[in-house]
Amino acid sequence: MSNGKNFEEAVKELEDIVNKLEKGELPLDESIDIFQRGIELSRYCTKRLDEVEKKITMLIEDEAGQIKEVPMTLNSTTEE
Repeated sequence: MSNGKNFEEAVKELEDIVNKLEKGELPLDESIDIFQRGIELSRYCTKRLDEVEKKITMLIEDEAGQIKEVPMTLNSTTEE
């Protein structure tokens, strides 16, 4: 994102945008503008989450009692 927000700031701004849009009190042009900003923030947050997920690893103990490092996936379990 070009304005240098971190993930938490981007999520907060996205929440604020959602709240404004849900109220339905904004003029159409302003609603469209902040909706587009919301899309940008959503893409940024998704990209950051994808980057972080790639960095996360889990340590798993194998049957021989050895600890091995395994990339984390959404369906990983400790009973592999």
